Amino acid sequence: MKRFQLIELEDQAWFPRVVRDLATDYLQFIQTRFRLDRAMAPLVRRVLDETKTTRIVDLCSGGSGPLLLLVADLAAAGVPVRATMTDLYPNVPAFEQIAAQSNGLIGFETRSVDARQVPADLAGLRTIFNGFHHLRPEDARSVLHAAAAARQPIAIFEVSERTWRTLIPILLTPLFVCLATPFMRPFLWRRLFWTYLLPAVPFTCLWDGAVSQLRAYTIDELHALCDGSAPMRWDAGKIPIAKGRGRLTYLVGFPA
Repeated sequence: MKRFQLIELEDQAWFPRVVRDLATDYLQFIQTRFRLDRAMAPLVRRVLDETKTTRIVDLCSGGSGPLLLLVADLAAAGVPVRATMTDLYPNVPAFEQIAAQSNGLIGFETRSVDARQVPADLAGLRTIFNGFHHLRPEDARSVLHAAAAARQPIAIFEVSERTWRTLIPILLTPLFVCLATPFMRPFLWRRLFWTYLLPAVPFTCLWDGAVSQLRAYTIDELHALCDGSAPMRWDAGKIPIAKGRGRLTYLVGFPA
């Protein structure tokens, strides 16, 4: 399937912040329920071990995705790691909630952080969980080359996959959002309003979910984006999600 660089609503500066934050809350809820962290943890641990890194700098964090459970998995395995959440449009309430649940292992940045120009004081393993497809090829290349130029490891994971097999179930997203909302915490009246009375959140998740599949990069395209970077060892592939729930595409880079 050809890649289409369509517009995701959550990426737009004009898009209402309240709807963006509630939509990223839903994405975080789903990633937690599917336990994507369990598929990611072995590969993240490998990068941390090989690069002697003890800090994760999470880019494009959204509602935090699988980061809380991932850090807990690593801590349980005896891997000393701390993480910092960042985003171009920081969802501060979600960041505060995750930080409070992390036993001091996760912090966050309230300033806007561009994944193409990560501040020098944010050193560590750069991660992007299910956010890389948001980037245009030129921006995606800039993110990878910036990590290489800064001599920082990077790990990217994407559940989006450009196939009809993954695109068709996305049409049921509004139903999934409506079913999941009563179980999401913290309880917020505005969550009910923007989901049931004025269904902006289900529509946003439907549109952005479909666009995410159409914008996803293949493994060959990921390798092509890495070409010409500063000395870096790249590895890309797919890993299964537990209980036959699909696959994760990954790209990791090690400073050579």
